[in-house]
Amino acid sequence: MTPDPHRHPAPRPTWRIGTRLLLAQMLVLVAAIATAAVIAALVGPPLFHEHMLKADHTPDPSERMHVEEAYRTASAISLGLAVLTALALALVVSWYLTRRFQKPLTDLTNAATEVSGGTYDTRVAVGGAGPELDTLASAFNTMAAKLAHTEDTRRRLLSDLAHELRTPIATLSAHLEGLDDGVRTWDEATRTVLSDQVARLARLAQDIDAVSRAEEGRLHLDLAETPIAEVVESALRSHRQIYEAKRIALEVRPGPPTALTMDRERIMQVLANLLGNAARHTPPGGTVTVAWKSEGDTLSITVTDTGEGITPEQLPHIFERFYRGDTARDREQQGSGIGLTISRAIAEAHRGTLAATSKGRETGSSFVLTLPHTSTKDRRR
Repeated sequence: MTPDPHRHPAPRPTWRIGTRLLLAQMLVLVAAIATAAVIAALVGPPLFHEHMLKADHTPDPSERMHVEEAYRTASAISLGLAVLTALALALVVSWYLTRRFQKPLTDLTNAATEVSGGTYDTRVAVGGAGPELDTLASAFNTMAAKLAHTEDTRRRLLSDLAHELRTPIATLSAHLEGLDDGVRTWDEATRTVLSDQVARLARLAQDIDAVSRAEEGRLHLDLAETPIAEVVESALRSHRQIYEAKRIALEVRPGPPTALTMDRERIMQVLANLLGNAARHTPPGGTVTVAWKSEGDTLSITVTDTGEGITPEQLPHIFERFYRGDTARDREQQGSGIGLTISRAIAEAHRGTLAATSKGRETGSSFVLTLPHTSTKDRRR
């Protein structure tokens, strides 16, 4: 019968690592004892016999034979007792050491089995097993935590995606059914609705990809020394028309001339998200103020509005994906709900922070982007 080349051979039964370590140490000990016994037997009696011949008193043959026999017997008994004592101590020490190594290795094996089965919250204890095993345990815990985060991101992404797709798909389906049934006619209004929903789906797909890359730490930064005033002015320039159309005052309070090592396009994306968010939540006649200043080793850019404000219940969740403070508001008006999530990820990729403050409803809100003055290494996050 021809063996199947794709069939994996059955694993051979092996002893546990603790048993193998104990047997290895026993073999080393037995070899050392055997070597000591052979050397003592071959070297000890001839040396003793030579010293007997050189003694001042030369014993007769029978006396010399008795003394040498006594030497060999005493040597054998002493060596035997030493061997038994050393063997007992070696067994105790070997048993202790093998148990000390066996338990963390067994825990790691069991934890790896659980993680491979999808239980990503499994962790192993760190400490007490030596620096090598402690490092291995720490690396395993880090790996499990990252796998758990990735799995949680994947699940939430699928749930959020299904939720976000429901409205545009329902709208498209209703209009298509209306066209088929003759209830609706193909006119400019129908074309606009269908075009808007298709554009929304396309934008949603782009946003999903962007937020996934951000949360998985895969943002690429193209870093360069850039004046902060230039970045802020570019972001303001792109939003002035929107603010003028909504009759919202846009004020700037420039700080000292400062250049930072940053990804210019990414920071502009953050400012654009903050300015767009402020415009959506500030009524006509309101004011949005952009200011920046240096404090120690950091530079902070603040976008403050006089709009709706954020309640204490909403504040901890505003950076979560697809979170909207007021679910009753028009979803098109509010956007996809992930701009702040992406903005915070960009800030963290620059080793900075993005925080929000508000005193509650109708009190306005402030978003503070903090960036370090020190250079940031170019890396994929």
